[in-house]
Amino acid sequence: MDLLKDPKGDRQVNTIPTPPHRPLSEELLFIDEKPNWKLLKEHLFKEGRITKSQLMKLVDMCNYHLKNEGNVIYVDDPLTVVGDIHGQYYDLMKVLEMGGDYVDRGSFSIEVVVLLYAMKIYYPTRVFLLRGNHECKQLTSYFNFRDECLYKYDQEVYEAIMASFDNMPLVALINNKFLCLHGGISPDLKSLADVERIDRFREPPKAGLFCDILWADPVENEDLYDEIHYRGNDTRGCSWFFGEKAVQPFLDNNKFICLIRAHEAQLEGYRLYKYNEKIKEFPQVLTIFSAPNYCDVYNNKAAILKFENCTLNISQFGYSQHPYLLPHFLDIFSWSIPFVTEKVTEMLNYVLQPRPGEKIEDSEDEIPITKVITGQQNMGQSQSNSRPSGKLQQITKKQIDITKSKISFVSKMMKMQTVLRQERENIIKLKGLCPDKRIPRGVLLQGAEGIKDALEHFNTTRAADRINEKWPETK
Repeated sequence: MDLLKDPKGDRQVNTIPTPPHRPLSEELLFIDEKPNWKLLKEHLFKEGRITKSQLMKLVDMCNYHLKNEGNVIYVDDPLTVVGDIHGQYYDLMKVLEMGGDYVDRGSFSIEVVVLLYAMKIYYPTRVFLLRGNHECKQLTSYFNFRDECLYKYDQEVYEAIMASFDNMPLVALINNKFLCLHGGISPDLKSLADVERIDRFREPPKAGLFCDILWADPVENEDLYDEIHYRGNDTRGCSWFFGEKAVQPFLDNNKFICLIRAHEAQLEGYRLYKYNEKIKEFPQVLTIFSAPNYCDVYNNKAAILKFENCTLNISQFGYSQHPYLLPHFLDIFSWSIPFVTEKVTEMLNYVLQPRPGEKIEDSEDEIPITKVITGQQNMGQSQSNSRPSGKLQQITKKQIDITKSKISFVSKMMKMQTVLRQERENIIKLKGLCPDKRIPRGVLLQGAEGIKDALEHFNTTRAADRINEKWPETK
């Protein structure tokens, strides 16, 4: 694993390790036709890459195992259940040390896919990957996974991974008692036989059992949980909210203990849904979320479930530091535009401003333009004393008002451009949490405090991100 050379020793931040200089060789990556996933893990951790042909080979090899699995996987403990990862590769490292959505939102989704596929190939009967709602073209093109594929590889890689996602199983049954899926149950789900009949080798539809397995949510208001059967899920723009009256009969009829799902960020990394704690010792629904400090702004913990000897334990963990990338994979020139525009706006504002001590008079009469727009303060004495030749140009009050309006507009632009430059990173984070990646009107004029307030707390951030939890509209 050759590291990037620094022959002159002039790196500005030499405390940060240099990344690998070249992709892993074929001889190192594949041993006896199996990926060396431990070496690959360390290589990706150091920001290394693999070649396009190697990635495509991993996808093809993993497809063989995914296609041969049923819609429902039957597994027994000991095992670990991991929820949403969302492209947070460096947090996945902590999960592997300790013991559903794999891509989008984070900046290292490719690395997550590569490592998980390598582990699936190496341990085909020990590693199981269930499909989440983000494993589809609709969401990966709406969020950043497609952009990441194009930035690190190309469209062919993106299409290959999308086709591979279509092969992923939908449901896992642990110890014949715990049903694991990404979203939730459905009015169309009576038994696992209904899941087995789904044609999963395609893009998920916007309605029906396939959709509900990936998109459904338990009722969020605990006071209504015991009253609701099914209700339309306006938060997601598709599927259902389900309550106790839907969950308990389903569990009883199938002799299941609990429904384990992911799909929703949780402040503590997990959430238990209980109907009556005095009667029922175990929760009916358990939500698990394994992406700490989701999107680098949620400040949430993450959690995983450990099954061993018929006992279940929840382990929590915090986020890990990761290498800094410019948001949305921007290059340094695009990132620098706000610095340039701020200076250009400052110059424009200076040109439009009257000379210090001179006012723009409000009058209905025509006045000389020299009273409104004067020469630069530092012009030579001879130039400042010279008289204009010919007839002075006359301007009206309407033109004065237009000039005032321009000055006011440019002043506002100056403030906005200054805020854009100083708070560039927070603004881009906030854009990622807002519809169409546009920040709310008026936030820039509130300055740095307004931006920080919009990102401060978990609940506030989650509310801002609510629109991104919906099925995206077709562009």
